[in-house]
Amino acid sequence: MKPALSVLDLAPVPAGGSAAEALRRTAELARLAERLGYVRYWFAEHHSMPSVASSAPEILIGHVAAATQKIRVGSGGIMLPNHPPLRVAENFRTLEALFPDRIDLGLGRAPGSDYAASRALRAVDGVRFPALLSELLAYCGQAEFGSDHPSRQVLAMPQQVTLPPVWILGSSGASAQMAGMAGMGYAFASHFSPAPAAPAFSRYRESFEPSAQFPRPHAILGVAAVCARTPEEADRLATTMDLAWLRIHRGEFLPLPSPDEALAYPYTADERIVVRELRQRTVVGDPAAVRARIEEMARDAGADEVMVVSNLWGHAERLRSYELIADAFRA
Repeated sequence: MKPALSVLDLAPVPAGGSAAEALRRTAELARLAERLGYVRYWFAEHHSMPSVASSAPEILIGHVAAATQKIRVGSGGIMLPNHPPLRVAENFRTLEALFPDRIDLGLGRAPGSDYAASRALRAVDGVRFPALLSELLAYCGQAEFGSDHPSRQVLAMPQQVTLPPVWILGSSGASAQMAGMAGMGYAFASHFSPAPAAPAFSRYRESFEPSAQFPRPHAILGVAAVCARTPEEADRLATTMDLAWLRIHRGEFLPLPSPDEALAYPYTADERIVVRELRQRTVVGDPAAVRARIEEMARDAGADEVMVVSNLWGHAERLRSYELIADAFRA
């Protein structure tokens, strides 16, 4: 069975472009994704990275939900240690009130930033994620505060609005059992994680307890993909992420380089080895090859859905990549 397709958007900022332009383009991609039959459209949360404009997912969710009609829109995710749980509960209850049955709340335990940005955000340690999640749910009546908890009488507004479906995000499998036992959805970030997804998905399904929002387990596999008409063109476009990943590997978060800049970059022998290893995390090719590889990855992992992230320098090429992938899966 073919997996459902969705979109993960980081609002990538290309060299020579601006973050404001990248943010405005999210609605165009979301409307295209809706027309093509993508199931949901999620925004990541990253901070202090010139290559990524998605630092405020909750604002972008409202922007894109207002620009579309039926596609589900959500966070992939809100990094809970960066935020007071009450604020997250109220933000997403408000979004649910404005766009009923269209919002997803994906939560992660990583900071989505470096140490300096985490400190500026007053972020807490990720080991507190279970306690933060319990607090968020308690504000919405889905868990209980202890009798002596100082926030036991606080209500997340607006009332009479349910919290959207909650998804736990992971990149190593550590959160899989938590998501299963809580009866939540689970998403695994294979687009940047070298760890295999199958063990995490198995752990999630084995521990799953049905809930009102998730009567059955639902596992999403994040996949980085670059699709073009020919393998040669896809390979050329993918050189953008080759250089971008190399820079990230060195702690540099510059705007996305163009293919011309990436092809002209003087890689050392050691850097070429790193690039070859990093390229293995991205599906690159023509539509038939990309579909075959994504289906293989989904089948091997046991995924119900694949969330595609396609970070390309050219906006038209990025739109085309998503279009070609959708067309290939409809064929």
